[in-house]
Amino acid sequence: MNRITYLFIVLAFFLSQTSFGGIAFSQFGDHSNPANTQGDYRWVVEGFDWGPAVNKVILSLAENTKEAQAAHYQVYANRFLDGVEIPAENASGMRSVVYAYISDEKGNRLEEGKNITLVLGVSPAMPLGSPFQYTRINNRGRNYWVDYRLTIIHTKTGQVWNNPVGKIMPLVDDFDLTGKFSYGNNQYMSYATYTPANIKGKVPLIIWLHGGGEGGYDPTVALLGNRAANYASPEIQILFGGAYVLVPQAPTFWMQGPEGMTRGKDNDVYNEALFALVQEFVSKNPNIDPKRIYVGGCSNGGYMSLKLILEHPDYFAAGYISALAYHNEFITDAQIQKIKSVPMWFIHAKEDPTTIADQTVVPLYHRLKAAGAKNAHFSFYDHVTDITGFYGGDNYRYNAHWSWIYSHSNLARTDFDGSPVMLNGRPVTIMEWLAAQRKK
Repeated sequence: MNRITYLFIVLAFFLSQTSFGGIAFSQFGDHSNPANTQGDYRWVVEGFDWGPAVNKVILSLAENTKEAQAAHYQVYANRFLDGVEIPAENASGMRSVVYAYISDEKGNRLEEGKNITLVLGVSPAMPLGSPFQYTRINNRGRNYWVDYRLTIIHTKTGQVWNNPVGKIMPLVDDFDLTGKFSYGNNQYMSYATYTPANIKGKVPLIIWLHGGGEGGYDPTVALLGNRAANYASPEIQILFGGAYVLVPQAPTFWMQGPEGMTRGKDNDVYNEALFALVQEFVSKNPNIDPKRIYVGGCSNGGYMSLKLILEHPDYFAAGYISALAYHNEFITDAQIQKIKSVPMWFIHAKEDPTTIADQTVVPLYHRLKAAGAKNAHFSFYDHVTDITGFYGGDNYRYNAHWSWIYSHSNLARTDFDGSPVMLNGRPVTIMEWLAAQRKK
């Protein structure tokens, strides 16, 4: 359905509700409002295992109401990105409303109020729900925010909401998104930071480095593209006793070399500036414990995490790396000796079609163990599956490159041989293990 068809459907609905050209409003609860047919709404974007989705819309009302029924609302979505042709079925159409409740303007539930929150259906197989569009520009693929528009219709009254007045991004809104680090010849990197509340004494720093599709100058893309904002969630923060989170963003992609993409053979163009950014951030935040600085990332970011550890093995307390893109053949035996004492936990999937395990993480892990690495772990999954159970559980398979799902959700807990990773005599998850690592 193209944009013209979409607008025609909405217009047809209006016409079906009119008599002699006027809206035929019927009374419904406390929120029918014939005088205001163009209402305001806020949309909510949350990160999911497969990426971001618009999963709620918050409607503003003229008067208080105590009633909200999902069946009385129709929601039409329109996705547009200038210069990019989005397939018609992904560009516009109806969104399903699965639940409705009275709320405040931020979506917090109330018994009575001037807002109604509609919970929208989302799934990994629903591009219409995503505010991102992955596309290739100048022969390089990455995620972009689309112009995401909604039209909401109350079918009993004809009330329409089509004026967006704000966007809410749970967890992401807890980050400072204004970070900029200048380097080189008038160049800069954007970055996002999370500062824990009620800091007492020294606290650790968690660094996350995004994948190849999240470069640019908008760190919300890096936080939502791989669900990295979850490192600021209460469930993970409590394991660290509170932790800073630093999410830098490559202007292009972390594996950019002098000519094209490097897999480790040639030096990339960003690692020196990135390390300088980390050092500056630590120096400006004296509450960071220099003995508990952790670096991790996925794919491109996994490459860069390992690169930083190779270059500065005495700086980081541990690494947590998913879908490693650094090719083992370009790591020397001398480098293995340098990093064998750095605690590391790798996550990968056997069927990964993008970062081939036998070319990257598998031989690296075995070389580390053969060199005497005592604190190297490797969760090696057959597939990457639905961890929520909503879409089929183990029977629903994501792209096997997406093994970072098990890091963000703190579900990785097994070693290469399938046995649980143990710490102080008990099995632990990857974030429990990470929180316990400290430089000697």
